[in-house]
Amino acid sequence: MSAARRVPGFARAVRAIALREAASFFRLPSGWITLALWQAVSAAGFLLLALRPGEPATMRAFFALAGWLALPVAPAVSMRLLSEEYRAGTIEPLWGAPISEWAIVWGKFTGALLFLGALMVSTAPYPIALALASDPAPDLGPILAGYLSLALLGTLALSIGLVASACTSGQTLAFLASAFAMLLILLVPVVPPSFAPEPLRPALAALFIGVRLDDLAKGVIDVSHVAYFVSISAWLVLVAGLVLKLRRLA
Repeated sequence: MSAARRVPGFARAVRAIALREAASFFRLPSGWITLALWQAVSAAGFLLLALRPGEPATMRAFFALAGWLALPVAPAVSMRLLSEEYRAGTIEPLWGAPISEWAIVWGKFTGALLFLGALMVSTAPYPIALALASDPAPDLGPILAGYLSLALLGTLALSIGLVASACTSGQTLAFLASAFAMLLILLVPVVPPSFAPEPLRPALAALFIGVRLDDLAKGVIDVSHVAYFVSISAWLVLVAGLVLKLRRLA
């Protein structure tokens, strides 16, 4: 079969798995609980950090809080992507279907991204409320950049969680592993590169996620920042596919 004929089948498989995965979040209580907790905490953060009388109309502090909220939320979303399939034994029918491991992991990942998108859409009234309550209205650029930074960080967190979920059948272990990895990623920028040997400092500085998130929070949309998150996330999804393939062959 030629590559031209394989690609449409791959795309159909990814779409079918993604839609099934996204719908499953709304069929399970855990999905609604995650959505409710996200909405409650984000709404409280918006009211306390953005709607402050006499302060400039900005959502930068809100986006900083939302970034830290990704620490528990993203692992909670991703922990069941493959771990639940292992535990319930439903991975066997997927392995027996005429689809590749790459279609499975990309479908699962895309489904989780759709649910992440639903979480972000639930905050859409916040900038509208800020614009109505402030004079002058806030600049649209930093708000869009803030949402972009949140989407990129969430995408990276989900890809990490997908790898953790591919490695174990225990959802709790997958949650803890991905949450710990996210904590390290968010805390690493606190350590200045000056502690590292001189030859390694430029490379370490380029890997620091904090500088990139700060630029996006300021409204600076750099293509290199977007490429950084997208490329690492895509690479991690491929790692999850490799882990799934190795488990299938084991």
